[in-house]
Amino acid sequence: MRFRPCIDLHEGKVKQIIGETLDRSEQAVVENFVSDEEPAYYAKMFAEDHLLGGHVIMLGQGNEQAAIQALQAYPGGLQIGGGITAENAAIYLEQGATHVIVTSYIFQKGQLNMRNLDRIISEIGSEKLVIDLSCKQIGNEWKVATDRWTMISDVEVNQKNIKELERYCDEFLIHAVDVEGKKEGFQEQLVQFLAESVSIPTTYAGGIRTLDDLDLFYDLSSGKLDITVGSALDIFGGQLPYRAVVNKLS
Repeated sequence: MRFRPCIDLHEGKVKQIIGETLDRSEQAVVENFVSDEEPAYYAKMFAEDHLLGGHVIMLGQGNEQAAIQALQAYPGGLQIGGGITAENAAIYLEQGATHVIVTSYIFQKGQLNMRNLDRIISEIGSEKLVIDLSCKQIGNEWKVATDRWTMISDVEVNQKNIKELERYCDEFLIHAVDVEGKKEGFQEQLVQFLAESVSIPTTYAGGIRTLDDLDLFYDLSSGKLDITVGSALDIFGGQLPYRAVVNKLS
């Protein structure tokens, strides 16, 4: 179990946002935190603490230069997602990203678009690809959420689909959309299911609030999953000390 830090970018600024409010109109966005610091400030912090495998997520347009600034501040230390396609993936790798993260590019019109998945793999290789299976609970199922989590696809996050998709990527990133950014606790059932199902590196994000939550997360996942903590951290306006998390999981 590793701590995977995050830098979420919205309108060119580092922010923490309740993911479910990312409406296309931008009028309903609920911001937990807006930083006065540049993206490079956080990237350098993560580099100094030797935190590998964190991610930069571009939430909408206008974040490209801010993202590149972060990647260049910590080359070889960060992944990048948000608007990634076969046409631009190599650009971000050249700027210092270790992997690119894709969701909407390969999940379109509610279905998995194998043509696009094959296209991006042909450009960068599966070893540089992270598939984002961020999902929302619908009844007893988890369905992949796309388009900045505004659209729920028909693709279920189940053992069959996980095993199939593991053939095409190096890692998974999975935000629990129902709890992400709310600081109300993580989705325990999803964590247990993922730990039982995945066989490649997988990072879970959503709802972690305290050091006790980290202990419970470790127990439920048997240490098999990595963890992202965002809005709860004091560096992003929360109460959970970033330094305590680094010390605990390093």
